[in-house]
Amino acid sequence: MKASNSNKAKTSKKTSFNLEIGPKIKEVKLEKKLEAKDKSYQVVKAKLVGDRIVSSDKNARDLQGKSRFGEIIEGKISYPLVEALYLLEKGRLIITSKGKKLSFDKFLEIVRDLEPNFYTKFCVFRDMRNRGYIVKTALKFGADFRVYDRGVKPGEDHAKWVLFPVHESSILTWHDFAAKNRVAHSTKKKLLIGIVDEEGDVTYYEICWTRP
Repeated sequence: MKASNSNKAKTSKKTSFNLEIGPKIKEVKLEKKLEAKDKSYQVVKAKLVGDRIVSSDKNARDLQGKSRFGEIIEGKISYPLVEALYLLEKGRLIITSKGKKLSFDKFLEIVRDLEPNFYTKFCVFRDMRNRGYIVKTALKFGADFRVYDRGVKPGEDHAKWVLFPVHESSILTWHDFAAKNRVAHSTKKKLLIGIVDEEGDVTYYEICWTRP
């Protein structure tokens, strides 16, 4: 099965899943509100260590407590690569490696070599975060991400979805599709597929179990 993100698919009320965002104008207002809120935070200083971004900055703890970016590991805040790139793009994070400050493009170049399908994952992560959802990695579940409903933070309740980013040009076999369904079913979460087109726009599809 080939994942597709045609204009027809985007406008279909039957198959497209808009995460209850509502009309386009509401989505734009949400993004502006989040940007204004972001300005109240201090910039976090961090370092690239292997395949993680690590910070002992006090601002990192403040950010983790308020917005759940990163996780506390051995007394420091550790960010997955996709979270770090998002914060770097927002101007919320300064990343250094071997004493040199990394630009967005340079950091993206590095992480693309560290993690396959990275940019597709980043497009989905960025889109979901901009919509107001908390997104965390879900490797222990066998998925890319787990997504919490609006107003819910990790530790307060379980995630609502497991989310798999897929580029529109990639091939998704029925075996792959069934495996993703099993992951969602076994973790008692809904399955969400985020299909990324060539412009980086994302269309979501929610897949549910049903009995005939």
